[in-house]
Amino acid sequence: MPHPRLIATDLDGTLLRRGGSISPRTVRALRAAVDAGAEVVIVTARPPRYIDAVAVATGVTGIAVCSNGAQLYDIAPRTVISSRDLSLLTARRVATMLAESAPGLGFAVETGHQIRYEPAYQLRHGEHLGAESPVASLADLWLLDTPIVKLLAHSTRFEAEALVALAEQAAGGEAQFTHSGGRGLLEISAAGVTKAAALAALCAERGISASEVVAFGDMPNDLSFLGWAGTGYAMGNAHPDVLAAVARHTVTNEEDGVARVLEQLFT
Repeated sequence: MPHPRLIATDLDGTLLRRGGSISPRTVRALRAAVDAGAEVVIVTARPPRYIDAVAVATGVTGIAVCSNGAQLYDIAPRTVISSRDLSLLTARRVATMLAESAPGLGFAVETGHQIRYEPAYQLRHGEHLGAESPVASLADLWLLDTPIVKLLAHSTRFEAEALVALAEQAAGGEAQFTHSGGRGLLEISAAGVTKAAALAALCAERGISASEVVAFGDMPNDLSFLGWAGTGYAMGNAHPDVLAAVARHTVTNEEDGVARVLEQLFT
């Protein structure tokens, strides 16, 4: 069979090991795929600022799908080339609806450059040190003069799956709700924003069909593009919903599951 034309891979729990490291074996496998003519596209919930270090470690260039599909990032010039933002009005309305359904939620907004959070938002993202900025109150969160890429809602009472269900019931149709495994963390994007939608649009620009794409992921926010790609692989460490929904499985991220598949495809 011909080589895939595009490799789409999530980062955390998929391409990267615990602590955000990447193995030499995985780097070699990615480079072999590129040398064979394939394009490697990172597809992640992470914002663009996180991609630069990964690109240096892997040698991956080109376009990354960031923020669960809200942003396309050109890695080499470090430039966001498109962004589907969540309107301030929608973010505020959704937050109000969610607060009524799940009291005690804390809220933060991801702008693409930093996270701004109100006092009730207790979650701290260690990898974003220096990019996190508090505001004095929830009301101050809605006074931002920068676009909102994602609204984040965190709960110490509810698991992420329960928050997604609550959000769909309270504000379904207002926005896109998902999670990427963060305990009690709900990720909210503009309606219609998914990893699959962004990847499909990128592939259409390149004349690449879904059947020519191989994808890797581990969390529920990956399900959309794992299902869209002609060949999707769930990692051995994937969320149970992902393992149940995706027919093909590879071994865990700690066992270089992505590299093992790429070695079979490109050697």
